[in-house]
Amino acid sequence: MKHQINRGFSLIELLVVIAILAAIAGLVAPQLLGRGDQAKIDLVKSDINTIETALDMYRLDNYAYPSTDQGLDALMGQPSGSPEAKNWKGPYLKKTPQDPWGNEYAYINNGNAYEIISYGSDGRDGGEGAAADINSAQ
Repeated sequence: MKHQINRGFSLIELLVVIAILAAIAGLVAPQLLGRGDQAKIDLVKSDINTIETALDMYRLDNYAYPSTDQGLDALMGQPSGSPEAKNWKGPYLKKTPQDPWGNEYAYINNGNAYEIISYGSDGRDGGEGAAADINSAQ
């Protein structure tokens, strides 16, 4: 008598394995997918720290922060017609900084203090989650 040996998996075994893999993916995927936005938010905070360091170096050389009109461009090239930038020793940054969503950081100087703002993923004021504004005052 010949015994037939079945090699391979039955349909039921394959379905059980696929169900287990789907359950694992269902538990793990939301954890991994949500990290992309958090990574971008962390990068914005790091960028803001770098810009703040460059602004502090600018202030040490020129005794004042760039005006709102000069903006962050004053960190890459000497502002023309600016008497307070006569000691400019930059560039303080290599290129105009952009947030991870491709938008330039906003810079506001009110005379005594400054604020650096990323308007989040939507590029507009306000918002929630990844679209929320992130600023140097936070």
